[in-house]
Amino acid sequence: MESEKRRGERLRRSGLKCTPRRKDVLRILEQNSQPVTAERIFMALKEEGTGISLSTVYRILEALAEKGLVLKISSAESDGALFVLNRRVHRHYMVCLGCHKMLPVDECPLGDLEKKLERETGFAVTGHRLEIYGYCRECQKARSKTNSH
Repeated sequence: MESEKRRGERLRRSGLKCTPRRKDVLRILEQNSQPVTAERIFMALKEEGTGISLSTVYRILEALAEKGLVLKISSAESDGALFVLNRRVHRHYMVCLGCHKMLPVDECPLGDLEKKLERETGFAVTGHRLEIYGYCRECQKARSKTNSH
């Protein structure tokens, strides 16, 4: 985990003012390996006794995303955006339709396809996203119990 001092340095290097609330939001994101909603960050801060509004959390997340410190992920299965600390690691996710858990996929199956498309079409690919939907083991078990009754 990053220290508070390093969080401040990250903010300053990105051109953002180093505020206690921005550092708080970064800290909560560091503690989560999976993408989280602004509401979840807001609730975590409230539980700690941090005085912050949900709209402020959204504004901070948008500023952090604009500067590349945070990745904003829109999921077809989620009502709103999800946010994850940008650890400079290319990542895709499997999304459980039951519990909405997001499991990272370790390797990218699209790298070779990107190169092929660039060669064939002249299209300059700058990035991509991939989400795979299904049910995790726990939800599969729960579904099979429900369906057997």
